[in-house]
Amino acid sequence: MKALIIGLGLIGGSLAKQLKKNSDWTVVGFDIDSGVCDDALLSGAVDAIWKEDTFVDADITVLCLSPIRSVEFLRNNAKYLKKGSVVSDVCGVKQSVVQQCEMICYEHQLHFVGGHPMAGKERSGFRNADENLFNRASYILTVTDKTDENALEVAKQFVRALKAAKITVTDPATHDRIIAFTSQIPHVIAGSYVKSPTCLNRKGFSAGSFKDCSRVATVDENLWSELFISNREMLLSELDSLLRSLGDYRDALADGDKEKLKELILKGKLIKEKDLKESEG
Repeated sequence: MKALIIGLGLIGGSLAKQLKKNSDWTVVGFDIDSGVCDDALLSGAVDAIWKEDTFVDADITVLCLSPIRSVEFLRNNAKYLKKGSVVSDVCGVKQSVVQQCEMICYEHQLHFVGGHPMAGKERSGFRNADENLFNRASYILTVTDKTDENALEVAKQFVRALKAAKITVTDPATHDRIIAFTSQIPHVIAGSYVKSPTCLNRKGFSAGSFKDCSRVATVDENLWSELFISNREMLLSELDSLLRSLGDYRDALADGDKEKLKELILKGKLIKEKDLKESEG
């Protein structure tokens, strides 16, 4: 099997490294930064670098770019991909990407299967790529009524070759609704949390709680603003829910209502304990 990985940043570079480590797949890579291509080739993360505007006979092409750039790349280069092959992506939003990419693939006799590996770091770039990034991660694949069954199986083969912990198959709308809660809201929280003037005066006063809550505040503002806008309806719904919960805490504090605070804290505790128990089950 042969994979073409477009974009050798943190995710693309990690996919390439992990694929080479765990399987006998041939990996062809490409990045607009020629220095990154050189590093990927020298490190053994890829077997070859794709030459622009040339045919490539990969079984699956994985677009490791932002949503807008993924669609643009596919629109401009679909003609160079092997007919009948699979195209996937790693974008953090699915509805808009899948809709556009499915149309392009249909026009060029290709098959699209949306993808989203649930792993990452707050640092980007190939230099931070990790051959073990997806070891304990879930890898999401999205399907629609247009998804080809054989194409889905090729996508699953690709994920299995990575040795990811779990393959989750869902539809694009469900993906975007849940991801708004599990991924996007935490980034909103982290970015809001560190804007307190106290943040710059915390030295000697912080430990695990601060690190846990603020860790993802350092992500790429260009990518994440694009993801937020692409999923704004789902994210707004989660943000409204969060603001209501924060308002409950504020009201209880303003009223000096200890019993209400205990009730709010306990409710959150019980929900999290149930979540942990179900995750372990």
